[in-house]
Amino acid sequence: MKRVGMLTSGGDCQALNATMRGVAKGLFSNLDEVEIYGFLDGYKGLIYSNFRMLSASDFSGILTRGGTILGSSRQPFKLMRVPDANGLDKVEAMKHTYHKLNLDCLVILGGNGTQKTANLLSEEGLNIIGLPKTIDNDIWGTDMTFGFQSAANIATDAIDCIHTTAASHGRVFIVEVMGHKVGWLTLHAGIAGGADIILIPEIPYDIDKVVAAIERRNKAGKRFTILAVAEGAISKEDAALSKKDYKKKLETSPYPSISYELAKQIEERTAVEVRITVPGHTQRGGSPSPYDRVLSTRLGSKAAQMIIDGEYGYMVAIKNNMVDKTPLKEVAGRLKMVDPNADIVMEAKRIGISFGD
Repeated sequence: MKRVGMLTSGGDCQALNATMRGVAKGLFSNLDEVEIYGFLDGYKGLIYSNFRMLSASDFSGILTRGGTILGSSRQPFKLMRVPDANGLDKVEAMKHTYHKLNLDCLVILGGNGTQKTANLLSEEGLNIIGLPKTIDNDIWGTDMTFGFQSAANIATDAIDCIHTTAASHGRVFIVEVMGHKVGWLTLHAGIAGGADIILIPEIPYDIDKVVAAIERRNKAGKRFTILAVAEGAISKEDAALSKKDYKKKLETSPYPSISYELAKQIEERTAVEVRITVPGHTQRGGSPSPYDRVLSTRLGSKAAQMIIDGEYGYMVAIKNNMVDKTPLKEVAGRLKMVDPNADIVMEAKRIGISFGD
């Protein structure tokens, strides 16, 4: 008998259910006896022993369903060692739940913070397998995360839809894409959507360079300019500030996000109208793309095989289009950033896309 726990933690995305389905089907198809315990609302369910037994039927019909059937919540890693309001030791509580159910392993689906806690539990002696979830594609040790391509499709659609109205009115449009620290989503959606300017956190921008790119298009007879801007995009001036000073600036800023500050600056320097579109959480919603359904199924199947073989302490990964694994201790605390000199950036610049640098 294999007893397996499963939870989804952090922000939701389109392919969580598809990935859990891959794990479950891989187990039910290859083991005579298996019990799967689903912890509700992420690590919170593991901490407070809130779970339900899942049968094969629970995983039927969820390949195309977005969100997560288990629910999710954010439990910051930095607070995991801090007792809750009632003085409960969260780490000890999670270990207690694991051992109370006599689990053979725990499968954890989530992003960077989630994988840090997964590694913590692994170091505490629990058998852990991680699965890389995030629309940001910023997890170290895997070429791709599930959820990313689905979100990129939605962000690209938003840019696609802006083209006609921008051209009709001769305006500058800013499409703000999710991504506080890393710009993969904005980079891919910007290229796929034909954005003229792409601003990402890893390449601080010069507002004068941004304005110059807009003016070049105007002089060339182009009626509009589209900017794909990551929510974490930052100017060169702000990038030079200390973390403390930059945080203070954000707290006192009159603008709801960087896009509104950019719009104000562009309007002050040019004679064009600027409009802002924020797809927001629609980027996390809806059905997973076909790519993500395939990726999730492959990753889930690999996780099932690792459970059968007793391989723990790893995050399942995709490397060079091959399913592989990366030690959790190598993943924890590391971000996969966009290299400003990466081929994809250089290729985008070569066709005339400005990064404001």
